[in-house]
Amino acid sequence: MTQVIWLVAAVLVTFTLGYVGYSRYLSRFVEIDDSRETPAHKYEDGQEYVPSKKPVLLGHHFSSIAGGAPIVGPITAGAIWGWLPALLWVAIGNPLLGAVHDFVSLSSSMRHEGRSIGYIIGQYIGERGKNMLLWFAFLTIILVVAVFALVVGIVLNAYPQTATASLVYIALAFVFGVYLYQLNGPFIPGTILFVAGVFAGVWVGIQYPLALFELAEGSHPAGTIVLFNGAGSWVPGAGALGGNTAAWIPVILVYAAVASALPVWVLLQPRDYLSSFLLYAGVGGSVLAIIVGTLLGTAAEPLVVADSLSAYQGFLGHPDVSPYPLFPLLFVTIACGTISGFHSLVSSGTTAKQLDKESDARLIGYGGMLGEGLLAAVALSTLAVAGLPDTSGGIGAALPNFATGGGTILTSFGIPAEYGAPFMALVLVSFLLTSTDTAARLGRYMMEEIVGLPDNRTDTGLSGGFGSFVRGRYTNPILQIVPAYLMVVSGEWATLWALFGGANQLLAALALLTATVWLANWDASKQLISTGVPMAVMVSITVLALAWLAFYENLYLNLIQGGAGSLSAQVSAAVQMVLAVVLIVLALSLVRMGYRNIKAVRRPESGVGTEPGDD
Repeated sequence: MTQVIWLVAAVLVTFTLGYVGYSRYLSRFVEIDDSRETPAHKYEDGQEYVPSKKPVLLGHHFSSIAGGAPIVGPITAGAIWGWLPALLWVAIGNPLLGAVHDFVSLSSSMRHEGRSIGYIIGQYIGERGKNMLLWFAFLTIILVVAVFALVVGIVLNAYPQTATASLVYIALAFVFGVYLYQLNGPFIPGTILFVAGVFAGVWVGIQYPLALFELAEGSHPAGTIVLFNGAGSWVPGAGALGGNTAAWIPVILVYAAVASALPVWVLLQPRDYLSSFLLYAGVGGSVLAIIVGTLLGTAAEPLVVADSLSAYQGFLGHPDVSPYPLFPLLFVTIACGTISGFHSLVSSGTTAKQLDKESDARLIGYGGMLGEGLLAAVALSTLAVAGLPDTSGGIGAALPNFATGGGTILTSFGIPAEYGAPFMALVLVSFLLTSTDTAARLGRYMMEEIVGLPDNRTDTGLSGGFGSFVRGRYTNPILQIVPAYLMVVSGEWATLWALFGGANQLLAALALLTATVWLANWDASKQLISTGVPMAVMVSITVLALAWLAFYENLYLNLIQGGAGSLSAQVSAAVQMVLAVVLIVLALSLVRMGYRNIKAVRRPESGVGTEPGDD
């Protein structure tokens, strides 16, 4: 039997080589220079541009990018095609594509005053290209908010212990922000005190679980505090999701809206920093537990790949699901564990505005993505230990599997599974909450660049006028959470994952295109292979995947063959087909515009542009 430790070892080897060698080369390639003033210092405003200590910013960045996708994606892909294809794509693709994508997105934004990838590409291919990419990014953000809010609701329903623990660490984050930024409290003693409080919150959550409604079938853990009577069958979406899950979703969306409007020092930075220790403990603790449990045999069960999980299930995947070709759908399914376009929005949206010095970009950008890849390896390991879930259950089958398998792995340290499983569920919720409100903040940044900002670089949205409303700090989140909520409670929530994966991967290709155009215009001597080849790979993969989803899955199977039986399912299939086609056309149009720009500036007779950060 294959030991799970080999899955983790393969990733650690390739990631170490990538960070020690390739990331150092990339840092020299983009001419990282600590003597150059970063946007955080140049435009420091105490609101968005805030110079941050490297550990704090790493915590925020890692917490923001590491959502539920690198957990759900690898588990789903491993269940459909086998654990080996999923492992190879994470181990090889992450350091060569995903980490490069994150690093160059952060570096390019840092050299363009902390502006988004849409603004950057607009500097070279024009306002039309900028707005196309920004609208694409804004629509992707709505999908991100919808999917992550849904997954948080599912986890809080399955593990109500995590609801209480999440409330505790959010409250601690508010206090820590005041302590650190208003009272100027000492950093290290404060870290020790508040991190201890976060882990104490885990114990509080296990002792006092929290739910909004009773379960229609089954029951919550003993001692669960239920706030409202009944099963919540009247809540919108309860028929498809269950009353308790459906009730948590608007709570999460409102939280994301409020958190996105607050200054970064109030909640985003301190919450992400504190929760990062929880995340490091979950990911790092699981890796160490696999090593210790394998070498010393201390786990409650042997840490080996279960017999029910194949190394390779076949090109068309598991027979219990519809035929899904490994190429190109494996790559879209795994998504964020290897490469994620959402990360370019975080890197060029919040992180670039908070870099204290340029050299921090290597650890935070390249290293942060490797951390997400390690999370994907841990998720795949939990699948290997727990065995093959019900592949027809989608997200609902993947998430409990992560907590269950993770709880078994943590028994290597003598932690009972009944404590380890809720802890791993809390780790997942921590990833998701930080990504959800960061996504809402990024959506505001996208709209600010589409409609423009006033001279004072901020807008509450309460001053009147359409432009003020759509870009306002307090009003813009409404444009995101309302459509996100409608998509989730429509009853067709399972279809969101494929659409999210396709849009997210296509955005990654466009971010790599942006970096390639930047490098081409900066200096004619810059090679374009490091960003151009990954861009071409991702464009090819994503366009083919979206074409499969649009024309085979939705048009042929669901509409022509009658696979979509109800009217709502037929409407959903038609909408997905149209969206996939629009995404394909949009991406290919931007690629064509970018190629024309590169071809023009690289002609021998053309002049070579200067680095945009110097203007």
